[in-house]
Parts: sequence; C-alpha cells; structure tokens
Amino acid sequence: MLTPGASAGREQSGLVAIDAAVTAAGVAVERVEFPGRAAGKRRTDPPAVCIETVRAATEALAETLSVPAGRIAVGGRSFGGRMCSLAVAEGLTAGALVLVSYPLHPPGRPERLRTEHFPELRVPCLFVSGRRDAFATPAELERETAAVPGPVTHTFVDGDHSLRRSEGEVAEIVAAWLAAISLRR
Repeated sequence: MLTPGASAGREQSGLVAIDAAVTAAGVAVERVEFPGRAAGKRRTDPPAVCIETVRAATEALAETLSVPAGRIAVGGRSFGGRMCSLAVAEGLTAGALVLVSYPLHPPGRPERLRTEHFPELRVPCLFVSGRRDAFATPAELERETAAVPGPVTHTFVDGDHSLRRSEGEVAEIVAAWLAAISLRR
C-alpha cells in the first residue's frame, strides 16, 4: 500500500515505478490518494485524516486480498511514508514499513525532528533516501532510527529528496527488500 508525498498524488512517478517493480515480483500494490488531493485541493490534509486514510486503505486491501493486515506492507514517499509510520505507531496492524525519502525534519531545521513515534515501530522498516536529502542526511537518519525497535534497513542512493534520477533504482531496492522479508503473519 503506497502513499504519495505532500505535493503529489497517487500517480507520482516514484510510486508508479515502485508499483511496477513490486507488481512484476508478484506482489499486489494499491496506490492511495489522500482525500484532499482527490478533491482537487492543493493543501495537504491534516495528519489525522491521512492516518485514517492509511488505516482504511490497508484494511480494505487486506480484505480484497483475503489476507491478514499483518501481511500488508505500508509506506510511501516523504509525507505519505511518514503518515504510514504514524498509523503503525498508533496501532495499525501492518507487516512492514517502506519509507522513501522520510522527512526526518524540515530542511534547515534539524532540531525539529519528526521521530517521537519511532519507539512504537516494531515492524521491519526500510528507509531509502538520497545522499543529499535536505530533510535527512544519512548520518541523521541512521542516528535517529536507532530508536526503532523493529529491524531497520537503510539504503542511500545518489540524489536529493526528490530522487528523480534514481526512481528505477529505488523501485528495485523496494522490490528486493519486500521479497527478502517474511510477511506471513
């Protein structure tokens, strides 16, 4: 289950690339649109709305596939991935988190960390980020994700927060990681 960044929709090129790579590996994918974007609004929905959207979409996908929610990996790009991690921290049953370009802090504001929920993430987590991401340097991400009790995998690729020139590589990383972990719950 994939969610977009704050300024994008479910057709975001990075999500489409991940969808194609993961689908080719035999895994069903659902790309989710947040309600405000679906209604044509430019402003991002409040976190509570996005978290509920993640919850509902995950439960619907589990039902559609006739599998327990513990077999569903949730995640997305930047804001969308963060909303998925918050949903899991708040009790959403999921098998794993895929966090592409996780926005650890606003650019230039490393003191404003978005990590208070990390100690509640008890599922396998994949963090894929650009080496020049203004929202989280590799060192910052590695340091802060030490608070995550679930298994954490970091992969850093060439690029900034957008990962525009690395989308295919990111998609292959996600597909390979999902194939390597067990979602048998």
